[in-house]
Amino acid sequence: MSQPLSMGIKGENRMEYAQRRKLQSEATARRILHTALELMRSQGFDQVSVRDICKAAGITTGAFYHHFPSKDALLEYGFAPLDDSVAAAMAGHEAEPPERRLWRLLSAYAEFMEDSRELIGRYYQRRIAVPGTKSMDSRRYIHQAMLDCFRQAENEGLLAPGHSPEWVADFCFRHFRGVVIDWVLHHYSYPLLPRMREDYQLFTALFHT
Repeated sequence: MSQPLSMGIKGENRMEYAQRRKLQSEATARRILHTALELMRSQGFDQVSVRDICKAAGITTGAFYHHFPSKDALLEYGFAPLDDSVAAAMAGHEAEPPERRLWRLLSAYAEFMEDSRELIGRYYQRRIAVPGTKSMDSRRYIHQAMLDCFRQAENEGLLAPGHSPEWVADFCFRHFRGVVIDWVLHHYSYPLLPRMREDYQLFTALFHT
């Protein structure tokens, strides 16, 4: 027996409503996080309160706590906009040589870290202090984009033999994450992007055939 047309429409409307609510919720969470980052860049993590974040974001404290259980919980979501920033930097450059695409990725990564240093610094300090924390999820966009660069390099004969793209991508990411952690531990005492460039140039020389 076929479903009445009216029931099908109502069902579709309920699905559309649920999807719209989900997108709105995700947009609110991103706005809270971006607002918090902006405030913390200028004032510092400890000086910014939940009320400050809510006022600047134009939301209620109830809305904040609906998305984040505490201000400290923002630390766990500090990297959430990273994939968006890197994806935006990589968009439209798929035809570039793999080395140039890799540097584009690393530049976007470094710029995000510098722009978000207060939250990112606090995040890494906390993770270093807690044993047994997991490494970055290899399914994340930035890791996959890095892997794509090395797969392209392998296809073009630019990757040194004996190293799989997967191994090189993992090594590369762990190295440059280590550069960021060193920068954090030295309290941002040197510009991050030039240090990244120096290491990138050495890295590509080692793995270029």
